[in-house]
Amino acid sequence: MFDLDKWQEILGTLRKNKLRSFLTAFGVFWGIFMLVLLLGMGKGLQNGIYNRFGEGAKNSIFFFTGRTSVAHQGLAPGREIKFTNDDLTAIMREVNNIKIIAPRNRLFGEFTINYKKQNGSYQVFGSTDDFLLLNGERLNKGRLLNAMDAKEKRKVVILGEAAKKVLFGDQNAIGEYVNIRGIYFKVVGIFNIKGNDGARREERAYIPFSTLQITFNQPNQVQVMAMVGQNGIPAKQIEDKVKKVLAKRHKFSTDDSMALYVNNNETELNQINGLFRGIEIFVWIVGIGTLIAGIVGVSNIMLIIVKERTREIGVRKALGATPFSIVSLILQESIVITAFSGYLGLLAGAGLLDIIRYLLESNGVELPFFAHPEVDLGVAISATILLVLAGALAGLVPALKAAHIKPIEALRAD
Repeated sequence: MFDLDKWQEILGTLRKNKLRSFLTAFGVFWGIFMLVLLLGMGKGLQNGIYNRFGEGAKNSIFFFTGRTSVAHQGLAPGREIKFTNDDLTAIMREVNNIKIIAPRNRLFGEFTINYKKQNGSYQVFGSTDDFLLLNGERLNKGRLLNAMDAKEKRKVVILGEAAKKVLFGDQNAIGEYVNIRGIYFKVVGIFNIKGNDGARREERAYIPFSTLQITFNQPNQVQVMAMVGQNGIPAKQIEDKVKKVLAKRHKFSTDDSMALYVNNNETELNQINGLFRGIEIFVWIVGIGTLIAGIVGVSNIMLIIVKERTREIGVRKALGATPFSIVSLILQESIVITAFSGYLGLLAGAGLLDIIRYLLESNGVELPFFAHPEVDLGVAISATILLVLAGALAGLVPALKAAHIKPIEALRAD
């Protein structure tokens, strides 16, 4: 039951020794404050790294052509590997568990895209709708490329938001025609890309893959292949199988690291996740270590308080106070100090993170590896439980010592 007299007594004791109570509480406050701040900043670093992946598929694999570096089957090193449309068909036929495979080509160099009197130099790519899905391009206005565009080899184009602003300004670009190397393409959509390199990647234009092959003389050529496996299939497993198929078709060694360049997002993501798990464990160790130092301070102070109140405790026991009531009195006082100061530390840490996040977002600051520092609900709940346990632990030894005080010896104490 709620004992008002006991709580008044606890508050009276804290007010009587204001400086001591403040210094004791500050140790716990600082421990929780640093724990929350470090966890929040670590989360901001993690968010910044994840932003570099944008909205592309996290388990996607990208294959780029290279040159052989070792001799194989009597063929000299230095051969250029060139993908073809047949490679796409062979991979889908021979490698199980591939959900999507998509090609992309590029017009080499930057080409001027003209709209009436406006022009800009941008990279022009040919791709399928599946490639855009895996690569992270997201619709802003109009539509993206689709299967019918590729089947009918339509002369349509989608522009990145940055390219659209230069060519069209505030004008609606949908339905207008732009000139790419003397050929007119109809603008059917505008896309944007989230992530730290989104602005750079929005300075691009995409036309259907089949259209680029036919129109710009790249027949049966594939520069990049992107793919993703079925749910639950490790991307590394897909990567190894595709390498074997391509090695057999193009006669290079599977151990030749220069024949192909592979960007496996799932492998990179797993490595990053492992790194951040290590950072999080380190932060918890540092934060809990700091908190333990505060708890030890609280425990020492409670021991001093018990010693100072030895005569009082003896009188209580002589008047019939049970050991439980003595233990609960000391424990409650300890928990009040740790829980209150720790909760203030929690609020201060979360508040500082909110201020940092507000300043970054309101000023439009985009740091390369840092974004949206925050502490999730699970951490807040864990910290709250930790505070209560810490308060009980800090007061346990002094409380047990107080419970074992004998009334006669207490009354004799100076």
